Amino acid sequence: MVDTVKTMNWDWEKLQQQQKKRSGQREGGGDGGKPPQMDDIVKKFKGFNFSWVPALLIVVGLVALFLASSMFYTVDVDEVGIIQRFGRYVEPERPPGLHFKLPAGVEKVTKVKDKRVYKEEFGFETLQATDKRAFTSDKDLYDSKNIGESLMLTGDLNVALVPWIVQYRIRNPYKYLFMVRDVHQLLRDMSEAAMRLVVGDRSINEVISNRLEIANEMMGILQAELDEAQSGIVVEAVELKKTNVPPEVEPSFNAVNQALQEKEQKIQEAKKDYNTAVPAAEGEAQRVVKAAEGYALERINTAKGDAEKFVAVYNEYKNAQDVTKRRLYLETLARVIPNMGEKYIVDAEQKNLLPLLNLGK
Repeated sequence: MVDTVKTMNWDWEKLQQQQKKRSGQREGGGDGGKPPQMDDIVKKFKGFNFSWVPALLIVVGLVALFLASSMFYTVDVDEVGIIQRFGRYVEPERPPGLHFKLPAGVEKVTKVKDKRVYKEEFGFETLQATDKRAFTSDKDLYDSKNIGESLMLTGDLNVALVPWIVQYRIRNPYKYLFMVRDVHQLLRDMSEAAMRLVVGDRSINEVISNRLEIANEMMGILQAELDEAQSGIVVEAVELKKTNVPPEVEPSFNAVNQALQEKEQKIQEAKKDYNTAVPAAEGEAQRVVKAAEGYALERINTAKGDAEKFVAVYNEYKNAQDVTKRRLYLETLARVIPNMGEKYIVDAEQKNLLPLLNLGK
C-alpha cells in the first residue's frame, strides 16, 4: 500500500513539472500562442537545403522508367504469355510477338514454353557437356546417386534396376501454373509410382526382355494420372534404359540364367529327337495300316469276284446241265491228260480199229 502511494505521488509531481515547463516555454517565446507569421515562413523556406532534390528527381525518373519498361514484353515463338492482374488469371493467353500490359505491381506476365519437349531422368543422371567425365558403358547408369529410384521389386520377388526417361510437353499452361503447386515433383512421384506398378506385375525376365511393352503400359497409366490431377502435361514418350539386377547379385543371377539356358537347350534337343522319331514311327504305322487295309480290300474284292463267278457258273449250269457237264469234263481232261504218260483210247462202239503208228510218241 505504501509503494502504491509513493508511485502515485511521483506521477503527480512529474505531471506538474511537465505543465510548468510548457507554460514557461510559451512565456519565454513572447508569441502568446499566436500562429507563425508569413515573414517567418518565407525566412525558413529560404534557409531550406535543396541539395537532395536532384537525387529525388533521379529516383522518380528511374521508377518511371522501370514502370514504363515493364509495360512492354515479348513472347518467343516456342512459348505463350500468361497474364495475372493482381494475382488473378486474365484470359486469353498471349501468342508470340510484342505485347502491352499494365505496369509492374498491377499485371504480371509468366512465359510458358508449351512447344518445348522436357525430359526427366529416373534412376540415373546424364552428365553435362561441361563435365570432364563421360559414360563409358551402361554400367555407369547404376553408379548414380539416384539409383534408389530404379530399385524395384518384381512380381516374382526379385530386385531389378529399371532406369527410365520421361519426355513431356506442357499442353495446358493455365493448369500447369495454377492447378498444381509443384508440377515437377508431381511428375516424378507419379512416374515412379506408375513404373513400380507395372514392374510389380512382371517377372524379372520379363522386365529385362520386354522393355518396350513395359514403357508403353507405364506411359498410359502415367498420362491418366496426370490428367486426373489436372497437371496440364502431356507425356510424349517413355524410354527404358538397360534393365538389370543389382551388381551385388549379378554373378548369381547370371549363373541361374546360364543354368536355365542349358535346361532349355536340353529340352529343345529332346523335342528335336522326339519330333524326328515320333513322326517316323507314326508314318510307318500308317503305312502298315494302309497296307493291311489294302490287302483286306483286295481279298474281299477277290472273294466277291469268285463268289459272283461261281454264282454265274451255277446259274448257267442250271439252264444247260448237259452242256455244262460236257464242258467241265472236257476242261478237266484238258488239264489231266497232259500230265499222263502213255495214253490208250478204247472205244467200245468202234467197229474197225484204226492202227496208229507211234501212238506213244
